[in-house]
Amino acid sequence: MSTFHGLEMAKQALFTQQSALYTTGHNISNANTEGYSRQRVNFEALPGYPSPSRNSPKMAGQLGSGVTAGHVERIRDKFLDSQYRTQNSRAEYWATNANALSRMESLLNEMDESGGLSEVLDDFWSSLSDLAGNPQNEGTRKVVANNGLAVAETFQYLSGSLQSIRKDLKSQIGSEDGTSGKLGDANSLLRQIDSLNKEISEIEPQGHLANDLYDKRDRLIDELSGIVNIQVSYEKSSPTSLDIADGIAKIELVDKEGSPLDVVLLSKDQGPKEFTVTYDSENENAVGSIQYGDEEINIHDVDGSLKALVENYGFVNEDGQSEGSYIDMLQDLDKMATAFAEEFNKVHKEGYDLTGSETTSETDFFIIGDDGAASITVNKDILKNPDLIAVSANGETGNGDNAKKLQDVIDKALPSDALGKDTSVKEFFEGLIGELAVNTKEAIRQTENTDIQRARVENDRYSVSAVSLDEEVTNLLRFQHAYNAAARSMTATDELLDKVINSMGIVGR
Repeated sequence: MSTFHGLEMAKQALFTQQSALYTTGHNISNANTEGYSRQRVNFEALPGYPSPSRNSPKMAGQLGSGVTAGHVERIRDKFLDSQYRTQNSRAEYWATNANALSRMESLLNEMDESGGLSEVLDDFWSSLSDLAGNPQNEGTRKVVANNGLAVAETFQYLSGSLQSIRKDLKSQIGSEDGTSGKLGDANSLLRQIDSLNKEISEIEPQGHLANDLYDKRDRLIDELSGIVNIQVSYEKSSPTSLDIADGIAKIELVDKEGSPLDVVLLSKDQGPKEFTVTYDSENENAVGSIQYGDEEINIHDVDGSLKALVENYGFVNEDGQSEGSYIDMLQDLDKMATAFAEEFNKVHKEGYDLTGSETTSETDFFIIGDDGAASITVNKDILKNPDLIAVSANGETGNGDNAKKLQDVIDKALPSDALGKDTSVKEFFEGLIGELAVNTKEAIRQTENTDIQRARVENDRYSVSAVSLDEEVTNLLRFQHAYNAAARSMTATDELLDKVINSMGIVGR
């Protein structure tokens, strides 16, 4: 055993406690850093002296040779990471879905009755009732014409606004080349994760742990899990890497049950490809397909915000037809506007105008084009000359029976091929609003539930990985005392050697 064994052991202790103090300071510095996992130094006792051999000295037993800092590792639970990412995908799906449906519900403006379609229709029917009681009044006729125009403009506004929101949802999905929107975000995240994989693969073979790079990579993976549902596994970066090293992240798409979809987004042997999308211009410009590289993805199998955006914006189903929350509402709105206008015009043709003349197709009250609700309007001739409104049922100027028939259109059961079996315009619209309210409420409820589940798992992660300032301050005191004790040990050994070397006189003369 070396004469300076005690000094060496004290020196090792100083260095080890010092590294623990530095790591504690690093934890305190990053207490509020997003995604940071607390780190700790693993203390390891050095091999005792003497080591077993044929020439080992005879001693009562091995003497300890001190401590060393083994590895600085981060405290992280991969199982909780996996749980969080699953819950994050579900939470982002429902949050995005609830937001899109809430925007639609707010647009239809039925809850506060301030200018919604129901109120405008009520005003129209009320004016028709007034006209039925006073068919010769020019002012009442103008009110009917203007209220009819208000109904048409409300249909146009709703259709245009729904299309505008759809356009916004499309921009959130992204362009066809995958350079914008959620697709662009996913592509960017995969490139960043791949870059970190490469950096980590250069550090781990040297026997080091890239703790801060692991944290940065995990934060990006968490963000990616909000867009699409993923499963992460890890591949060893090198045969010389430590067993506790994380390795290279392999990312795969999984369905909402957690089963792999055989689509690898990133791995040790595969760099990032590109998410792209095609829009079908012949089917309401709905999403035709989403690809990752050359592989087509069934986005309905994958939870996340991208799925919610596609399902609300619209997609082409297996039958080659477009469907989606906004497409369905636009189609229903067109169907309602067309059925309402056609039935109103049919009854209008049965009456007579103020001059006693029969109406013709040229004096239809509503004009509707191929675009349905987006193109409905009131006949310009009627707006200029309200006397053309067919109020009379028999040609007499004082008769208002046809106005009463026009007023009944909203509650009249229309042919089954118009809005459904024995369904009136009013019932159809109330059904649309009721179904939308139920779907929106369910989406909001699911958002709240999944947020709670995500928060629970996130709290579990924080309990393992987050920095506790109280704990770190305690560690500072603990390591500081150990450092001071090691320094005192070195001082004691130094005084012992000083006594032997300088105070025992001349030996050997």
